[in-house]
Amino acid sequence: MTLRIVRLGSPRHPGEGTRIGAVRRLPRGVPKARYAAADWLDVWLPDLSPSPELLARGRAARTDAEWDAFARAFRAEMERPTPRRTLDLLAALSHDAHFALGCYCEDESRCHRSVLRALLQQRGAKIA
Repeated sequence: MTLRIVRLGSPRHPGEGTRIGAVRRLPRGVPKARYAAADWLDVWLPDLSPSPELLARGRAARTDAEWDAFARAFRAEMERPTPRRTLDLLAALSHDAHFALGCYCEDESRCHRSVLRALLQQRGAKIA
């Protein structure tokens, strides 16, 4: 059983399981009935995405220092009760189920999902 960190909209891996969208907004121009069939997401979980203000900072980050400041602020947001408990749950489920967590960004190294990956690893998640 494993958790995959993926780019939403990319082809699914065999046996990937449920795809969770950790994004602030749902896919634009895609009918809701097509989200899963088009490999976007099965479940929407905006609690694991940056706040709108922080999301804007992350998108605007051009230097490593700006990105690091975004990552620190996002980690702080993920320490709030709801996201912290959700991360704990996903880490535990990763030992018993196949599922994926993702975002739209092309480059994971400049995406909040890289921070989510690290936070889940710290919690002992089994990540593919």
